[in-house]
Amino acid sequence: MGLVEDSVPIYDDKAEVRAELDLTSAEWQRYDADRRRDRHVEVAFVKHADGVVYTVMRSSADPAGPVLVFTPAEWDAFTRGILAGEFDQEERPALDPGAD
Repeated sequence: MGLVEDSVPIYDDKAEVRAELDLTSAEWQRYDADRRRDRHVEVAFVKHADGVVYTVMRSSADPAGPVLVFTPAEWDAFTRGILAGEFDQEERPALDPGAD
């Protein structure tokens, strides 16, 4: 079986919000510390008709592709997690190409 068939169902709790966000005037921002890479995560802050400012995220490699949508509380939790090191990767030993 393929990966899609084996995966759990995806619940998209912001499909309606995403459909109503006007991203045409979004001011996308990215962190360019590593300018050698041509792919970046970009974020924008977009006001919805309900008055809430949502944070949207996309890949610069595919600007017309999927967009993640975060509520203010979700974005706050995400950025706090970053600052707390929750997403830091541990040092991993280099792979030995000759190993089986």
